[in-house]
Amino acid sequence: MIRLNGEERPVPEHWKEVRLVDFIRDHLHLTGTKYGCGQGLCGACTVHLDGIAVRSCQLSVADVDGSEITTIEGLATAEESDDLHPVQRAWIAENVPQCGYCQPGQIMSAAALLSENNSPTHQEIVDAMSGNLCRCGTYGRIEKAILRAAGGSKP
Repeated sequence: MIRLNGEERPVPEHWKEVRLVDFIRDHLHLTGTKYGCGQGLCGACTVHLDGIAVRSCQLSVADVDGSEITTIEGLATAEESDDLHPVQRAWIAENVPQCGYCQPGQIMSAAALLSENNSPTHQEIVDAMSGNLCRCGTYGRIEKAILRAAGGSKP
């Protein structure tokens, strides 16, 4: 059993040694978490494990037994007025996505950063987001969105 997006989810025995990204996408049909490189280098598969941003392609389902997993689908809470997390609202306001493939992982990393540091500097944003690659190069808009979500000014 794992707890995913606030719900207990049974894990069939044959899924326990499968990568978490595959379990999320193929068994639970939550396709917001993207498969990218499969080696933990691109960040497309980023989810929160007990509130910390991790690469779901590097973990088996057995590795996360007893942990709380949050995917992009579970990021917003019922308390949020329009069912979007502040980072998601900032992403829209700053028109961040281009192709959009990396965006769920980017958003999950940004949300984890802001949960630890609600007023990050430019360098702290660069450091926190360095494991997330964007082939479209929207890094400037990503930083503006993170600052917007933090309530700060644009760089």
